[in-house]
Amino acid sequence: MESTHRPAARVICLDAAHRLLLLRWRDPFDGSWLWEPPGGGIEPGETPLVAARRELAEETGLDPAAVLDRSVPVDRDVWWNGKRYIGTELFFVAKFTGERPPLLRTGLLPDEQAALDTHVWVAWPDLDSLPDPVEPPQLLAVLDALLPDGPWSDRHRP
Repeated sequence: MESTHRPAARVICLDAAHRLLLLRWRDPFDGSWLWEPPGGGIEPGETPLVAARRELAEETGLDPAAVLDRSVPVDRDVWWNGKRYIGTELFFVAKFTGERPPLLRTGLLPDEQAALDTHVWVAWPDLDSLPDPVEPPQLLAVLDALLPDGPWSDRHRP
């Protein structure tokens, strides 16, 4: 079993109705599907915030300035393209004033273009209804750590 760690940053995007943006990727190795927030590897010389903003712009075309300078570390253990990725990634949050801002895929690399199937702006209570796994599985806890006063918080649920 081959495992690797790649420093990475991801962005949980929220629209005006508190829907989360998830991208649906098809693993080129085994054909499995997963939903994941935008993000990717931190390039040499980049800070995690710069990487998060760059990845957001590349994968979605959304305004990178919306990414807040606030992050939480998230332990990841995920299989992708025949490799096991283990390590801590930094998750940031971005808030958008409109509902379901449209995405552009112009910044994707060819292999990313081939693997990215679609996207969804999903209401946080509906995360469990998606047909494929969401990575990381504790996404709402990550969001709660970033924005503890949101409606997804256990403190706000009956």
